Amino acid sequence: MRKLLLLIYLLIFSITTISAQQENAWPLEKCINHAIDNNIVIKQQALQTEFQDNTLMQSKLAVLPSINGSASNNFSFGRALDETTYRFTDEANVMSSSFYGGANLTLFNGLQSYNTIQRNKYNLQASLSDLQNIKDDIALNVALNYLQILLNRELVTVTANQLQTTVEQIDKTQKMVNAGSLARGSLFEIQAQAAREEVQLINMQNQLDISYLNIVQLLEIDSTKGFEIAVPKIVVDETWIITGDVGNIYNDAEKIRPEVESARLKLKSAEYDLRIAKGGRSPRLSMSTSFSTGYSDIRQKLLGIDIDGPIYGEYPFNEQISDNINYGIGFSLSIPVFNGWQVNTNISNSQINIENYRYSLESSRKQLLKNIQQAFADAGASLKSYYASLKAVESMEESFRYTEQKFNVGMVTPVEYNAAKSQLLNAQSDLAQTKYEYIFKTKVLDFYRGIPLSLNGN
Repeated sequence: MRKLLLLIYLLIFSITTISAQQENAWPLEKCINHAIDNNIVIKQQALQTEFQDNTLMQSKLAVLPSINGSASNNFSFGRALDETTYRFTDEANVMSSSFYGGANLTLFNGLQSYNTIQRNKYNLQASLSDLQNIKDDIALNVALNYLQILLNRELVTVTANQLQTTVEQIDKTQKMVNAGSLARGSLFEIQAQAAREEVQLINMQNQLDISYLNIVQLLEIDSTKGFEIAVPKIVVDETWIITGDVGNIYNDAEKIRPEVESARLKLKSAEYDLRIAKGGRSPRLSMSTSFSTGYSDIRQKLLGIDIDGPIYGEYPFNEQISDNINYGIGFSLSIPVFNGWQVNTNISNSQINIENYRYSLESSRKQLLKNIQQAFADAGASLKSYYASLKAVESMEESFRYTEQKFNVGMVTPVEYNAAKSQLLNAQSDLAQTKYEYIFKTKVLDFYRGIPLSLNGN
């Protein structure tokens, strides 16, 4: 008996002590922010967003001219061309150098470059919306697990209080049995009830421990040791449900929800994909320019002409480089005629993708409406259940007090007493569950309207 009382007091004391240590406890906002900062899926989506950003930057840089240069230095032995006389010489050791620079610029390609930039802009924005959608899902999961802890805490407290009442009743029954006013079977029955409630309390405590484990895993925390959530004051207010409207909530949510925005942006991206594919039918006009020069150590410079013929002398490197300069500019036009039907296939596939993304957008809008309708209906139902449970608890408490008084004087059997007690415990549990279900559903509806998740002020 003493061990049982000690268990009850320890559980109640631990809960009240934790409630008193709110300075170190985690409020809902801190839990959400920590989960978002440390979630692996969010980090992966952030990397995907960076990838899309790099792709966009590359498509912008692709419209600039491509410029390339090269330099080479060669040694040859044996027969070689003497660029001075344009005659071949035998057994010559020649060192030559050449330098080249060129640029190419696409002047027109059916606006494919422009449309590629626009497509990549929408892809980046869609990736950002996907990132926000994942963050929102994490936030809702954290809020759900947070409220589950609050619910389990209440259930532990209710069950512990019920067990404490039963333990106290055992002492009273023991005295009545010793006095001969009750049969010993009544004592056995109330002790059995205490044993059942002890098991139920342990199960409730286990559920509370599991709910803590669930949230620390969601927060990417290694252990539940030292972790505790803040316990806000939860007040049920039905005003919002009375004034709220599914249509208005949906209209607000459809404009801001990232899953809808992502589907809308992906549709725009697919439309630019179609423009890119159609650009494959267009002629391509490009411009190129080049610059080159060179040096050879067997080449000589013409210094003059006398009666014996030309006079050659040393041809310095700098002078050769300057004299051998060659540059030019050119234009090319490519007209697609037939390429294995590839262009038409790309256009057809792009049109199919557009239709697919239109369905995705329609599906995301319908799913959003269904979620809002379901959350609204659940909130209304849970609110009704809450008030029904509140009345039931009030009635059960009064009924149990009356039954307990009758039991104390031997007017009801232990079976009747335990039945009344179980009914009260069930009613109290139902009240806690409907309360937190209502709170969560209303928070979901607020979240769809762009209101951040918070339990401050409920």
